[in-house]
Formats: sequence, structure tokens, C-alpha cells
Amino acid sequence: MKILATYNIKGGVGKTAAAVNLSHLAAADGLRVLIADLDPQAAASFLFRVRPRVKGGGAALIRGSRELDKAIKGTDFDGLDLLPADFTFRNLDLILDDTKKPTQRLVRLLRPLRASYDMVFLDCPPGISLLSEAVLHAADVVLAPIIPTTLSVRTLDQLSEFIAGFDGHKPLVLAFCSMIDRRKRLHREIAEQLPEERPDVVHTVIPALSLIERMSVERAPVTAFAPRSAAARQYEALWAEVAERSLTDRDP
Repeated sequence: MKILATYNIKGGVGKTAAAVNLSHLAAADGLRVLIADLDPQAAASFLFRVRPRVKGGGAALIRGSRELDKAIKGTDFDGLDLLPADFTFRNLDLILDDTKKPTQRLVRLLRPLRASYDMVFLDCPPGISLLSEAVLHAADVVLAPIIPTTLSVRTLDQLSEFIAGFDGHKPLVLAFCSMIDRRKRLHREIAEQLPEERPDVVHTVIPALSLIERMSVERAPVTAFAPRSAAARQYEALWAEVAERSLTDRDP
């Protein structure tokens, strides 16, 4: 089972859009896929038309009083399930802090799902927290969308330095430029230069398109409701590049 986390220290960079579309594409490829919505804002749950509620809340999941698989819901798409968010997830840092080895807790919770899923996407809230550290320890691959600006590149450096300090398992970081406005010279320049300068940045970019924003109206991945669109083609290219670079030889 491969675990991919869409994560960035900054918010509003297209993490959930990437998780939703890539998980849909992975399921369309025949993989058994779970997307776990760890953000109390519950955007991924909303987009997949699943009520953002977990019986017992985040405390029940983290402390083991409710098994993870009992909270999982189906989606409208074959092979794609969802662990919905819950507003109590805003307290996950506090809940984790009360457990032994909190940064390893997520790894232990996900381990029993190996028989049921080929791939798990973790859609993470922004920021640096105990939860994000647990996510980074659990993930095989961290997909980090960055808006092509100087400050966003700096957050990628911070993420890479943070992971480099881990003992033992370190996830592979793959960043991609997101929400690109090609009318802006700086966006174009950074999007072209970064993949040439850094091996942790893929070549595929995700543009700032109104069709991607329309996901919240359609409540579905753009790869599902507009599969022939330019936006869908970019997510398909991103999925192909991520799969080629990270999923063939990194079994947990």
C-alpha cells in the first residue's frame, strides 16, 4: 500500500484539488484507493458528497476506540473510498499529544488497511504541527503544490529541511507548481526554472482555471465532470509523472 500526502505549510495552494483529482485518476486506473480528509474544513468530503462526520470524532480514531475502517464511506466512483473529515479534527494535535509516540500513531492506524487498499491519499491541513509531522512520518510520498512565487519556494525549502532532520524513514518530496497565472512573468519564470534546478520539482504544472474552482459547484473531480478539459489533462499528466517517479520502487 502506497501512502501519498498532499501537504504544504501554506494554505490555499491547491492541495485538496490535487488530492481529489489524483485519487480519482488512480481509482480509474484500477487501483483500490482511499482518500483521508484530515482537514477540519472538510473540503474533500464536500467535493465527494460525503457528510463530514465521524462517530466519536477524531479522539475515537486516534485512541483506537473506533476502528478506522468503520468510519470509511464509499464515493460515487468505483474503487474510491473516503475517510471523511470531522470538525473535531481541529483538535488532532492535542489528541495525538496524549498518545505514546504520537508521530508514529498515524502509521499504526493505517497499517491494517493494507489488505483493502493499494493507495491512500492523505489530504492535510496547512501549517507545521504534530499532525503534519505524523503525516510526514506515515507518507511514502509528499506531494507539495506551490504557487510559483519566491516565498512559496521558501516554504518548500523549509519542508525539505524539516524532513531531512527525521531519523529513519523519510518520504520522497515531489513538488509541483500550482495555480499558475501565465499572465504573470514571475509565475512563468519560476515554473520553467524550478524543474530544471531542483530534482524534487516535477515538470507538470496546474494552471489557475475557473473550471478547477467549479469543482465546488459540481461536487466532483474535474477529471470526472470535464475529462477532456485542459485542467483534466494537466492532472492526468501530473498523475503520470508522479506514478513514474515515485510509485514503482518505494514499497512501505
